[in-house]
Amino acid sequence: MAERESIVRWRQWQGPGIEHLVLQETADGIVAESVVVAVDAQPFAAHYRIVCGPDWLSREVEIGLIGGARFQLRTDGLGNWSRDGVALPELAGALDPDLTVTPFTNTLPIRRLRLKPGESVEIAAAFIEFPQLTVVKSPQRYTCLEENRRYLYESLTSGFMREIDVDGQGLVVTYPDFWQRI
Repeated sequence: MAERESIVRWRQWQGPGIEHLVLQETADGIVAESVVVAVDAQPFAAHYRIVCGPDWLSREVEIGLIGGARFQLRTDGLGNWSRDGVALPELAGALDPDLTVTPFTNTLPIRRLRLKPGESVEIAAAFIEFPQLTVVKSPQRYTCLEENRRYLYESLTSGFMREIDVDGQGLVVTYPDFWQRI
């Protein structure tokens, strides 16, 4: 694979929050690095960096609040995680990080799973809530509604679901009520 770099920006569905993402894809793997300025009940800014193998399996996640807490998650690609070097057995089986602060993390299972229309897969994710920076295992389901264009995302614990539109790279274009591409 030749090197490809994409720059993507999203804005909050309502409000002035914004994200700036740089996605680099090479034969050796994928690196996504981003800054998010969120305007919620508690405004904050965050930085994250996600490193994946060429198979889109996550290997490393660095997270930091600007002016606040920071940590690093590592995974072996088989669902075994550690946080700053300490094992997290409660995340066993989770393959993807899911950061509440960005629509980008939906791209990881979309690209990794390569679902065809009508196909559906249940996964587990390491769900990271911002700005609290809590990390829990989250059972989820992705269903391909239209190849390379539309997916149904479902949280199997909360019942939350959204149809999300993506581009040909699996990057979110619209995530109703949360994010939209600029």
